[in-house]
Amino acid sequence: MREYHPVQQRLNAIGGHRWSINGDWITWEFEVPESGLYQIAIKNKQDQQRGINSHREIRVNGKIPFQEVRVLSFPFSNYYNMDLLGMEDRDEPYLFYLEEGKNTISMEVVLGDLSDIIRGIEQQLYNMSSVYRRIIMITSPDPDPLRDYNLQQRIPGIIEIIGHQAAYFENIIEELEDMAGEIRGEQITMLDNIARTMRRMADSPRTIPDRLPEYRDNIGALGNWVQNISNQALAIDFMVVSSPGKELPRAQPTFMESLRHEARAFIQSFTFDYDRIGNLSDEDIRKIGEAMGRDFDEIERRDEQITVWLGYGRDQLMVLNQMIEDSFSPETGITVQLQLISGMQGLLIPATLAGTAPDVAIGAANVELAFRGALHDLSEFDDFDQVAERFHPSAFIPYRFRDEVYGLPETQNFAMMFYRRDILEQLGLEVPRTWDDIIAILPTLDRYHMDFGMAPQMGSMLMFLYQQGVSVYQPDMVATNLDSETAIDRLGYMSDLYLIHRLPYAFNFFNRFRMGEMPLAVSNYGAFNQLQIFAPELRGEWSFTLIPGTRQSDGSIAHTNPVGGQGDAATIAGLVGGGTRGTVIMDSSEKKEPAWEFLKWWTSAQPQYRFGFELENLMGDAARYATANIEGMQMLPWRPEQREALLEQWEWVEGIPPMPGGYYVTRQFDWAFRAIVLNHEPVRETIEEYIPRADREIARKRAEFGYETKLEDIDEKWIRYFWDNFTHLDRLEAEEFRGIR
Repeated sequence: MREYHPVQQRLNAIGGHRWSINGDWITWEFEVPESGLYQIAIKNKQDQQRGINSHREIRVNGKIPFQEVRVLSFPFSNYYNMDLLGMEDRDEPYLFYLEEGKNTISMEVVLGDLSDIIRGIEQQLYNMSSVYRRIIMITSPDPDPLRDYNLQQRIPGIIEIIGHQAAYFENIIEELEDMAGEIRGEQITMLDNIARTMRRMADSPRTIPDRLPEYRDNIGALGNWVQNISNQALAIDFMVVSSPGKELPRAQPTFMESLRHEARAFIQSFTFDYDRIGNLSDEDIRKIGEAMGRDFDEIERRDEQITVWLGYGRDQLMVLNQMIEDSFSPETGITVQLQLISGMQGLLIPATLAGTAPDVAIGAANVELAFRGALHDLSEFDDFDQVAERFHPSAFIPYRFRDEVYGLPETQNFAMMFYRRDILEQLGLEVPRTWDDIIAILPTLDRYHMDFGMAPQMGSMLMFLYQQGVSVYQPDMVATNLDSETAIDRLGYMSDLYLIHRLPYAFNFFNRFRMGEMPLAVSNYGAFNQLQIFAPELRGEWSFTLIPGTRQSDGSIAHTNPVGGQGDAATIAGLVGGGTRGTVIMDSSEKKEPAWEFLKWWTSAQPQYRFGFELENLMGDAARYATANIEGMQMLPWRPEQREALLEQWEWVEGIPPMPGGYYVTRQFDWAFRAIVLNHEPVRETIEEYIPRADREIARKRAEFGYETKLEDIDEKWIRYFWDNFTHLDRLEAEEFRGIR
């Protein structure tokens, strides 16, 4: 345990929101001088849920000693309290028999009295979604306010169902108020609003279409309510095991102690750098090494320190710093100074010119920086080829230009197709495998006022193009392929989805998927984790699979999914497929070898797994880390069928290469697509108007950086190298479309 500090964050307490999910447990080991009966006091704070208690189960030496400690309640409080177990509901504390020597106490998160309530509300949440879906099949999500839909006749029993739902929530409110006592938290107030809305709908059926948006919003709010109330947060500072009647330490500071703390914190706030952490001393490394069972003298002392910039959040900073302190530095003898930098991409070039650039920048891989001489070519390191085997080949393409590589992949997110199993079964539909299958089921979805979701962006268009075996760029990225016959044909195919089949141009995927308005959608696989938290009532009713593919001449289906570099406009970042994020070494660094040691450690399987695991513990399932390390990804807690689907789609991922002026390609395509879909302009003429502008910008930027601007001037080895980087693209077919020989 580290000493108190008025400014620095010290990990002196355990739990809080990181220890809140049902089933999570912590075990403490301690010793007692002799066998006998002992009392247990816990210094704790539950300041997360006003009006709701947190619950824990106590086990002593692996067993529940008596029934009363199966569910212990810890009420809301803004301050730490010293709770002597048993005193909250009786005049004397519980006494626990402990044997002389080592003993253990375990505390596990349980829902207690809330378990039945949460289970019932999750069922009601699903029922409410079903009611909403049955109504919009008749009225559509935007009903005509002047029309009487006669819902009582067209959906027999719907009014009675809504009335029963209102009565259910009214009873739950009374039960929660009895549990909370005098404190009426926002959780109960929200349920009160839901019950009132449903009661009005049941009492005045003709107003149901008018109240449908409010009913839909209530479903979303109730889902958040289930998520919030299921989080049983509790922070524990320390635990006291003592003889009965022993005086307990004070839990709260005195007025003078609080005043002294505030004064010290205020004074030090003028000099303390809140965005800079790390920099272990020899004594720190000695202590960590001893804790790991390693002799300090065995650690190679390199007397080197590297500076690492991190463009994520403070939570990620704290997790990474802890990993560096207990793993990287003791193992290598290299110390790291971490700095949290907001807007890091825009600061790297000015910092390089000013001589203040870091040695390593995490999440900053961008070949635009490499073209300007700011990044170091990682392929120059002798063991680069061995390190590269950790990743899918597509993960390097956004950071590779010709035979140089300017980043190691950290994360790689790609598209999957999400589907509602329950709705497809209700409509008698199979999960589609190809785009032709999608078109075949669109009339059925439209009949029931449902949609297929796909973002109307360049990333979607590239799926169609790459599934034909054609790259978005010509060899060496000298120009685009977007004016080829294949590209024009595929763009016409995609625009028909929006013009003829009326796919929504803008939509909220999470809300519409949850409500059943969009039972099929293409989105990056990171959406899976958010849906797990966002829609608990749909557990088991949805899943994801490979994106729709294009059937080939041999009967096979190509599910090719192009993915660029995240945050890099030149590689069309993160449109549908998510994107690849990488770590770089700055060319101005004078410590490239220790920086390379850090990159190898950071992108290896175990640190990537641990970083993802710690983030998930800290921020919940929605923070599941999309590591680019193949072994590390398989270590994360995916279910077998999910992992199998992800690995299969990963094999179909193709990287989008970087190029000077690539930002203009995205811009011109977006303008062209809007002209086609929104203004009904002809496809071929629109492409012939917009895409040459992008090609001219590419030629201008290539000339600026000293590269050839015509395909015939490019060395044949770079053309061969371009095609060798791809797995599913057909060189001969692509060149035939361009008239290249």
